[in-house]
Amino acid sequence: MSADDVERPTVLLDHVEGVEVENFGQLYINGQWVAPTGDGTRTLIDPTSEEPWATVTSGGGVADVDRAVAAAKRAFITFSQTSIDERIALVDRIITAYERREADLAQLIAQEVGVPISFEAQVAGPAGHMRVARDLIRSYAFEQQLADTIVRREPIGVCALISPWNWPIQTSVIKMIYGIAAGCTMVLKPSDASPASGVALAEVMAEAGTPPGVFNLVIGRGSVVGNALSLHPDVDMISFTGSTDAGIRVGVSAAQTVKRVCLELGGKSANIVLTDGNLEKAARWNIQRGFSNTGQSCHAPSRLLVHESQLEDVLPFLVDEIDRMRVGDPRDPATTHGPLVHAQQFNSVQKHIRIGLDEGGRLVTGGLGRVEGFERGFFCKPTVLADVTRDMTLAKEEIFGPVLVVMPYKTEAEALEIANDSIFGLGGYVFSEDRKRGYEFSCGLRAGRISYNGAGTNSFTPMGGYKQSGIGRSMGVFGLEEYLDVKSIYGFEEEAHTLPLHGSSR
Repeated sequence: MSADDVERPTVLLDHVEGVEVENFGQLYINGQWVAPTGDGTRTLIDPTSEEPWATVTSGGGVADVDRAVAAAKRAFITFSQTSIDERIALVDRIITAYERREADLAQLIAQEVGVPISFEAQVAGPAGHMRVARDLIRSYAFEQQLADTIVRREPIGVCALISPWNWPIQTSVIKMIYGIAAGCTMVLKPSDASPASGVALAEVMAEAGTPPGVFNLVIGRGSVVGNALSLHPDVDMISFTGSTDAGIRVGVSAAQTVKRVCLELGGKSANIVLTDGNLEKAARWNIQRGFSNTGQSCHAPSRLLVHESQLEDVLPFLVDEIDRMRVGDPRDPATTHGPLVHAQQFNSVQKHIRIGLDEGGRLVTGGLGRVEGFERGFFCKPTVLADVTRDMTLAKEEIFGPVLVVMPYKTEAEALEIANDSIFGLGGYVFSEDRKRGYEFSCGLRAGRISYNGAGTNSFTPMGGYKQSGIGRSMGVFGLEEYLDVKSIYGFEEEAHTLPLHGSSR
């Protein structure tokens, strides 16, 4: 059956005015929209109304992965040899095509996963990441001379990119744009919960004139498509963002063919307010950062550590900041916080709140059930529990929802011990009015990203975690180098000045 024979599924876009996503029922392989080999479909449920709004394929299978990887492998032969200028031109075209679709994409992820359109970073941020990658390769030294040796950094090959639903656009863009900047080819598998976003991104890549086979999209179940990509002998590198449990499975599968693995996994980040820290600022910032994206963020500061003498003082600030939140329809520009992504996530968060109460946590605000005034939709009450100790479930497990636990400490040494007492090490946050004291405490945290006094991150610096929060880094120079292999060529010391060392004009 050809792509023209594909029967387009019914797509209900009643609440997504102006959005045009033409290829819901197809995969994108070798520059063509094609039918999946399987015939399974997935109904997408609007997390705000709990009503179906679209049907997409879930029929992508091993044969589709084989087709996509074969296309990427063929394309790599020529794309890996393109000049830096050619890649820059391609990135510029992708940026142009992407920015034409930004308004569509904001409406789409509001419908698909409940991200408020007011949360501009979700859709506006990716273009900035693309510009950083583009500008980086203008000056990056892909070759350098060391004694009698030329050390080359070369594109690693075919890359499998597996992205999550909580940042469905930005995470996918970061993965694919650094792969393209490096000269790699790729197969993208979006999350089962956000396949429409993946289709929209594939349409952007097609509009930009991405050479056939350089970018491919396969939609399907993680247990089928994700596993096939992880095991595939012609995939040279896999970049995965998701839960730690799923990342472990990816790593085990990838080890069968000794491919490079870059993993960004779970987190249970601590925000430590030292005794000289601004308590109100720390509390309000913790709610703003921790409950953004409805708490569905691996970097969320989900543990707030305060000195035992300040515990009661911090709680009113937390409650007041939550009261300022505007929970509602994510398509309403006034909404600051939308629903959780789906029923499974809502039920998981409810289970964790119940466990926290049963284990002795003191409910400060929120609790079980939907937000008042909502009879439908996966609207979880923003919840704070105090008197949580390090042995309790809520201090250990990633909840991935708008739930904060407040934990007391007696000394700074104990605070550091509590913060590091986790299998995770993705992020950390420190509030102190003493820069030296704050820096020294930050250095003691076992995590990949530390923010002092609520400082924002940026697109130039590496993102990744310690311990079971992941392997490798994304973004900036560190992110680019995940997609590069290193080669040493010996014996060229005398003639080196005559060789065209590859750099910005390769």
